[in-house]
Amino acid sequence: MNNPSPGAGPDPYQPGGAPDPYPPQPSGGDPYQPQPPYGQPDPQQGYHQQPGYETPGYQPGGYPDPGYQPGGYPPPGYQPGGYQTGGTNVMAILSLVFAFVFSPAGIVLGHLAKKQIRQTGEQGDQLATWGLVLSYIFTGISVVVCCGAAALGVFGASTSGGGGY
Repeated sequence: MNNPSPGAGPDPYQPGGAPDPYPPQPSGGDPYQPQPPYGQPDPQQGYHQQPGYETPGYQPGGYPDPGYQPGGYPPPGYQPGGYQTGGTNVMAILSLVFAFVFSPAGIVLGHLAKKQIRQTGEQGDQLATWGLVLSYIFTGISVVVCCGAAALGVFGASTSGGGGY
């Protein structure tokens, strides 16, 4: 029953069967003496830096690498939810167009465009702002013109005496 299979090596459960996974380390002095902090030169051994070790994200001289992104962050320009950045918001364009065609619709479209731009990061914020400004101006002018026309109609009907040519 104590027949190990050929090529299996020594039995690790028998004394002297397995090699020591922690070989003795050479002691450079008293183990109770404080050791210099990591990266500081040891006065007895000199300064030893690990070969090929570089701090990620830093160039020599301690300046951060401009292209370095720490782990866990999306790449620049990525917007969650499948939205693409860089394009102009369509609602912003329509807000500016409808400011001249039908200004109340331009107001609604301008506010919707502003909300979408805040959420998606698209371009067109100034277009939406101009669409809103012009839509409010043209709506105000339309209200004043309509009120003026109504006032003239009432005033004209009351002064003409109600009847004749």
